[in-house]
Amino acid sequence: MGRLVVTHSTYLEGLIPLLKQLAGKPGVDTVTPAVISRVRGRCQGLKLRVSAPITGGYKLVARRGGSAQEVFVVTGWPREQLEQELDQLQKG
Repeated sequence: MGRLVVTHSTYLEGLIPLLKQLAGKPGVDTVTPAVISRVRGRCQGLKLRVSAPITGGYKLVARRGGSAQEVFVVTGWPREQLEQELDQLQKG
């Protein structure tokens, strides 16, 4: 079971419960939410997508409304498996 690093004072609404579920999956070592920024356009609900590979894992982007938050995931999973797991978490 991985761990969720909670170091910031603000997160996108609904993000932490989703990340706790992701961190509980076998194969996920660490999940770290990072910088929140304003973005153009609006996103209905909360959406997570894989953005870029990083050393030992991937960077995700969480979108909600006019805000985006980076999330770093340390895992040995291939990109396709991470995308499938994110889809399942967001549907259920």
